[in-house]
Amino acid sequence: MKLTRYEQETIINFNAEELNATVYTRDKAVMRKLDALVTEYPDTFKCIGETDIDKTYSMPKSRISYRKPRKISEAKREQARINMMEINHNRK
Repeated sequence: MKLTRYEQETIINFNAEELNATVYTRDKAVMRKLDALVTEYPDTFKCIGETDIDKTYSMPKSRISYRKPRKISEAKREQARINMMEINHNRK
């Protein structure tokens, strides 16, 4: 079944009392990332349910993180752009 981009949702659910968070997703990219974590760290990440269009995972709340946006100066951004241009040029 083909889902629209709007239908490809991810819902993270946890509360203050429980140690684990539940992640429900219909987004294939999120599923691939979480499936890789389930394979690599089976004691920490678990797939607890799935259908043909979605999966539900369980993981410690400590694995859910909030980050502030990275600030890059214009000089560093320009240097990174030049570096990537050199890398791409050397690949040809």
